[in-house]
Amino acid sequence: MNASDLGWDESTSVELDHRLLKAPHVKLRSITEGPGGDVVYCVDLRIYQPNVKFMSLPVLHSMEHFLLYGFQRYMPNNFISVSPMGCQTGFYLVLFNEGRAEKIFSEYENILNDILKAKEVPYATISQCGNYLNHSLMLAKVLAWEVLQAKSRWRQVV
Repeated sequence: MNASDLGWDESTSVELDHRLLKAPHVKLRSITEGPGGDVVYCVDLRIYQPNVKFMSLPVLHSMEHFLLYGFQRYMPNNFISVSPMGCQTGFYLVLFNEGRAEKIFSEYENILNDILKAKEVPYATISQCGNYLNHSLMLAKVLAWEVLQAKSRWRQVV
């Protein structure tokens, strides 16, 4: 399986100079095929341009919860994990046997729209979160709106 067959730009499906990255963008980071034919896809959900702007910890934490909840809901048979980038500029999405760009873009858009309507951050209780006070629903909504406004540029990685 190659990136272009899945709707991705193969030239950006590699490690890139972070000084050249545009944001927000969604890009295929890697494809890993297992010996049995199953495939794991890693996708960058970049929110901010590296070394220029960063998410605060409350918004990063809240977005992680929303993405976790949303991808589990919309892609239950494919979702493995979503993790914040340590640089606080985006998230790594890991999927099992699903790497089609249009599917991922569609579900990401659904999740961002769900955030705009949310009344609370998912899993943000003392029994579900190790730092349950470190969330901001308002900032997550602002960020979701910003990323949705830039949807036409999500494929413009560099």
